[in-house]
Amino acid sequence: MVTFSHADAGTDEEAWAGSGLDTIGELPLDPAELAGMGFVVLVAHPDDESLGAGGLLARLVSAGADVEVLLCSAGEASHPGSPTTTPAQLAAVRREEFAAAMAAFGLADHWQFLGLPDSGLARHRAVIAENLADLISHRSTPDGGLVIVAPYRGDGHIDHDTLGAVAAEAAAAGGHGLLEYPIWYWLWATPEDTAWRSWTRLPLSPGEREAKRAALGAHASQLLPLSDQPGDEALLSKQFLAHFSRPFEVFAWRPPVTGRRRARDAEAVFDALHRSAEDPWRYQDSWYEQRKRSLTLAALPEQKYDAGLEAGCSIGTLGEELAKRCGRLLAVDASGTAVARAAERLARYPGAEARQLTLPEQWPDGSFDLIVLSEMGYYLAPAELEELFTRISTSLAPGGTLLLCHWRHPVSGWELDGDAVHALARSHLRWPSASFYRERDFVLETFIAPGPARDAG
Repeated sequence: MVTFSHADAGTDEEAWAGSGLDTIGELPLDPAELAGMGFVVLVAHPDDESLGAGGLLARLVSAGADVEVLLCSAGEASHPGSPTTTPAQLAAVRREEFAAAMAAFGLADHWQFLGLPDSGLARHRAVIAENLADLISHRSTPDGGLVIVAPYRGDGHIDHDTLGAVAAEAAAAGGHGLLEYPIWYWLWATPEDTAWRSWTRLPLSPGEREAKRAALGAHASQLLPLSDQPGDEALLSKQFLAHFSRPFEVFAWRPPVTGRRRARDAEAVFDALHRSAEDPWRYQDSWYEQRKRSLTLAALPEQKYDAGLEAGCSIGTLGEELAKRCGRLLAVDASGTAVARAAERLARYPGAEARQLTLPEQWPDGSFDLIVLSEMGYYLAPAELEELFTRISTSLAPGGTLLLCHWRHPVSGWELDGDAVHALARSHLRWPSASFYRERDFVLETFIAPGPARDAG
């Protein structure tokens, strides 16, 4: 659980500027594509929209996209110790500020207000989900689909996290796109955090930056002191606001489910990625990867396996550990560059082999009593993932182990996330779970194939 205060100094923008944040991939949507899409924008408090997605809103309006904004609370709890302004008075002020910001974007007639309590959105998830579903049902988007824009579900503020989670559930259920905008993340996180590395960047034109500045300026109650008395200080410091003066905005991005993402796309993407770096995921020196690998190995219910299959082996770091516990191990990956490095790592194990295969269409012959699918499932389209689980169900020996381990944050540019992969596994296979572990960053789960229990090795 993230704990922070708006008064914290937090991470300086200079640290983010030197992190490589400005080199992450760009949002792959041009104005013509945006014009053919519908957007529902969720906002927890007035000013969230301008801070996290002001440039995006300006671009959507300029492109002629269908946009509707849902403001959930008036942000009346921003100054709980104010001696001059009651929460009700502040709510009225902040609603007027939000209306001015919407007018600055050209969305004066394209927003609705739910009137839910500030810092209490978690108690009203059903109301938010119902209103979101209603807005979605009224969007007509025959060309490019619909995208939900919401606060990042791991932002650390309970209202932001709630809206992000509701949005993610609705997007997954309806096959909609999802854009999550971080706000407080830039304060409490550091460049060493791994979440942002899979996000996407939206470069802003001078006009879009100016529109964002104008809309943010409407939120005077947050930028300036309410009075000179204690408790009325400005809420947003200049140091914090520096995160939002960048020439780009950053989002976690998951596109609408249109069937365009295929396993062959992953092959090209990851071949290029492995050519650009020896160890692109820092398997060897990242504590996150080392710890996750140890937990993965500890979750296997058997000490030894006769025949193992690792799907998505990358450079073979986990495969090397699996080879020590398998009489035979086949490690496969769509990237030929990655497989070559994995083969070097596995060469010392007589029973281990690395092979380039694009799953699920290319599937190895034979039966296995261990199949490991780690950080790979969300790179498939949903139909491909279902086919993969069908292949697994026919290749895993009775009583054999299936282990799944996946990153839980949005995976930019791909249709699924880790939780969706595991949910699909449960619904498709309907196998008993031997173990389940979940934390903020990843979910780890093992299943046992139906049939007689195998003899312990």
